[in-house]
Amino acid sequence: MVKDGIYLSGRYQVLSKIGAGGMADVYKAKDCMLNRYVAVKVLKKEYREDENFVKKFRSEAQAAAGLLNPNIVNVYDVGEDRGLYYMVMELVEGITLKEYVQKKGKLSSKEAISIAIQMCTGIEAAHNHHIIHRDIKPQNIIISKEGKVKVTDFGIAKATTSHT
Repeated sequence: MVKDGIYLSGRYQVLSKIGAGGMADVYKAKDCMLNRYVAVKVLKKEYREDENFVKKFRSEAQAAAGLLNPNIVNVYDVGEDRGLYYMVMELVEGITLKEYVQKKGKLSSKEAISIAIQMCTGIEAAHNHHIIHRDIKPQNIIISKEGKVKVTDFGIAKATTSHT
């Protein structure tokens, strides 16, 4: 667990924990250089010494960093500071699709189709860059307060080779 208030690489001030996954915790932070809020994903302590997990974490950052699409969470930076491996991403204020469905209950067909189209647009953008997500699930889809749907967590994404 990263303490609130610490700075990563002298640039990102950790403000609060906003989520946790299998390999990493996610924090809301302030990018003091660009004066904006970001999400910082930090590899969990138990995985920092494991070279394979560190490689997976870095490959997620590399895979996602090349994807610029309104339906994919943007990756801005990746780094390591005092043994903490981190990835800096766009902060999307909202909730996961899983939380959204639990909160709202049954969705109308119009809303379900809108969410599906936005998800597929993001997934298509990844596929067009020869990246397969491999872990699409409601927890990896974020719906912003404005209703924008974004695919996140390319942790087990696989780069494919192009055969044209």
